[in-house]
Amino acid sequence: MTNVPITKEGEKAIKEKLYHLKFIERPKISEAIAEARAHGDLKENAEYHAAKELQGLTEAKINEIESALASAQVIDVLTIPETGRVVFGSTVTLYNIDEDSEITYKIVGNLESDPENGNISIDTPIAKGLIGKHVDDEISITTPTKILNYEVVSVKHL
Repeated sequence: MTNVPITKEGEKAIKEKLYHLKFIERPKISEAIAEARAHGDLKENAEYHAAKELQGLTEAKINEIESALASAQVIDVLTIPETGRVVFGSTVTLYNIDEDSEITYKIVGNLESDPENGNISIDTPIAKGLIGKHVDDEISITTPTKILNYEVVSVKHL
């Protein structure tokens, strides 16, 4: 099994999510199933079937997270010297040449990807195009929808 990179912060957040699923959500679902069972006939008991479905989804999510954590390679970007070069875990500020605007991304693992909050997966075209680049480099990145032209403004290890 190949190791999947994850940041130190991402590992912590995912472990917290796993804890919540196992020790908060799982018991709530069990209670809901027991309560629905008490209502009688299970064939026509929508509450029971909904709770059982939620139980299955929750267990699948727990298994998925446990499996992902087992194959995760935790990378603490704070231990990597800052050289102005983009590496996994870097927070990169880019100047969009075409739109005259700036955007900041943190390059993270797939498990912790959250583009709306600026965390992009190492497997995205933008992250792939940034890895290895340095401050002041101008780059063109081809995405499925367009070509993006950026200048690397800053690279930080936060």
